[in-house]
Amino acid sequence: MGRAFEFRKARKMKRWSAMSKAFTRIGKDIVMAVKEGGPDPDANSRLRAVIQNAKAVNMPKENVERAIKRASDKSLGDYKEVLFEGYAPHGIAILIETATDNNTRTVANIRSYFNKCDGSLGTSGSVSFMFDHTCNFRINPEGLDIEELELELIDHGVEEIFEDEDGIMIYAPFESFGAIQSYLEENKIEILSSGFERIPQVTKKLSDEQAADVEKLLEKIEEDDDVQNVYHTMEESSEE
Repeated sequence: MGRAFEFRKARKMKRWSAMSKAFTRIGKDIVMAVKEGGPDPDANSRLRAVIQNAKAVNMPKENVERAIKRASDKSLGDYKEVLFEGYAPHGIAILIETATDNNTRTVANIRSYFNKCDGSLGTSGSVSFMFDHTCNFRINPEGLDIEELELELIDHGVEEIFEDEDGIMIYAPFESFGAIQSYLEENKIEILSSGFERIPQVTKKLSDEQAADVEKLLEKIEEDDDVQNVYHTMEESSEE
């Protein structure tokens, strides 16, 4: 299996369990999607993708509808996507995706987390080159031949495809998202969820004591309401 498979396995064991955080994150994604392309999912491919993700984490339908309605309110402030880069202790690079309606607050908070945990907030581009920006799709495997599908999707930029207990996973470069989404929808292949991830090109193994130092910073960052996703170059165990 490739890097995407190992990355997914490790992260899945580690930190995709906070359902309330998932709802908050998807709520912001809905607002940004509606502001960008309107409230009609049929005419807004980004909103369609977010609604699929909401279903995947069992977000109640009324929550989704309420978020769409709220996003359509012209008086509602907009969320801006801001990327932060820096280093945790022991040379571990950290990349933080945020969605914020107050950048001054978010910058101050993120900087304070790094300072309190002996890390350093970097400048734009200081660590992002260490990560591959990818898109991914989780699809229903029913009635599909994974080898045939892989041959079809290579032309659309797919780099890795594998099956796990949650369905068939597809990974490709960030830029391929639209082409793959269109192919799957046109061929009536059910998309269970989709999204974007930043996969570290190289990871670093730390001792348990060193890893605890990094985890302390990661936990502070992940608890922040403005934070959508956190990526790092520390090697994570995929075992329970």
